[in-house]
Amino acid sequence: MTKIVILGGGPAGYEAALAAATYGADITIVDSDGMGGACVLWDCVPSKTFIASTGIRTDVRRAVDLGINLQYDDALVSLPQIHERVKDLAFAQSSDIRSRLLSEDVRILHGRGRLAAPEVGFARHKIVATPIEADGTDGDVEILDADVVLVATGASPRILPAAQPDGERILTWRQMYDLNEFPEHLIVVGSGVTGAEFVHAYTELGVPVTMVSSRDRVLPGEDEDAALVLEDVLAERGVKLVKHARADKVERTADGVRVSLADGRTVDGSHCLMTVGSVPNTDDLGLENVGLELDRGGYLNVDRVSRTAVPGIYAAGDCTGLLPLASVAAMQGRIAMYHSLGEGVSPIRLKTVASAIFTRPEIATVGVSQQAIDSGEYPARTIMLPLATNARAKMSGLRRGFVKIFCRPATGVVIGGVVVAPNASELILPIAIAVQNKLMVSDLAQTFSVYPSLSGSITEAARQLVRHDDLD
Repeated sequence: MTKIVILGGGPAGYEAALAAATYGADITIVDSDGMGGACVLWDCVPSKTFIASTGIRTDVRRAVDLGINLQYDDALVSLPQIHERVKDLAFAQSSDIRSRLLSEDVRILHGRGRLAAPEVGFARHKIVATPIEADGTDGDVEILDADVVLVATGASPRILPAAQPDGERILTWRQMYDLNEFPEHLIVVGSGVTGAEFVHAYTELGVPVTMVSSRDRVLPGEDEDAALVLEDVLAERGVKLVKHARADKVERTADGVRVSLADGRTVDGSHCLMTVGSVPNTDDLGLENVGLELDRGGYLNVDRVSRTAVPGIYAAGDCTGLLPLASVAAMQGRIAMYHSLGEGVSPIRLKTVASAIFTRPEIATVGVSQQAIDSGEYPARTIMLPLATNARAKMSGLRRGFVKIFCRPATGVVIGGVVVAPNASELILPIAIAVQNKLMVSDLAQTFSVYPSLSGSITEAARQLVRHDDLD
């Protein structure tokens, strides 16, 4: 029986364990936080739960356009109740994952694990596991033998030396759910995905928000057309965007915080949320004992089947720096197990990964980007269809949003797409299926969609792309 030890219980770790369990492997997960990892307990699941609550406010605000006045300004919002729901849901999801793993005979060891130097005559790899007792103290060390090791330790919020979080006024996104009162004026440093989501959520809850961006727009790494739509929405809601502004320091003041920018400007507010990226949790893992080195960013380098440079040791998830998405981490973990157990496996293809930003409207993308097409890296035919032409969008009072589809110029094979809509995270699926399975744009065009529906814009965009194409 193959012995597998997994360091970390996040999406990469628990999905890997479930995949390996179907082959009858002896599996131990060593985890110090809880099943589901940071994704379930502090990051993805909590933030999207929080955003779901604010989405109700979005619908109430827009209801007047549909002829219903629900007195948006008089709505009572309980921040502690929202946060309690966020935490309860996160722990419930973690408990469900734990129960599923135990039902598959996966052993869960609450503690920390380090790789030890291999010894002649023993199993290929050895892990020194230090259990964490109920009172937080260390238990008796346990030595685990393993044929296969998966490092899936995730990442943590990046902390700037001159902007140390205190959990009260200067915060990481993991500390936001401990606030009992709304900020009087929230400053968000960082204009990436996490920053944009929290800016949207707090703005919708009526909090004045200033976003500090080191670049010239929000979401600098995303589709520009989509980012500009969101920027317009945020500006309409009163968000102040401070561009080309690198935060040098964040400090407490008598009644709030002050963000000092590299160009000498300052921004004052009541609270500051730092969203300046993440750093991999790769310290104190004993990697040097087995000859593994980290790259300059502190990440573990892996190939497309999750192998590190040491045979039998795999890595998956945010500690690899491949693409910081739960879906990618889970796929990396599963691929690692299939490969280690001798199964045929398809290497991960990042060009087929669908992702979403849970603002309102949502932004979802898959495949080749518009930027790569514009730069000439990928020849493609493109179509961009505004949702304003969609009957269902008109019925719902939607004023913004679009569908983009990209296909190969000669074959019509779909290679990417973008959706900006209230439920873009759901609407991107048919385009993702087309990209994954190398379907032609004519396949989308000839697919029946419900009328009226927002998904009808996908098939309509495909029909227009075919109509303007010379495909046979």
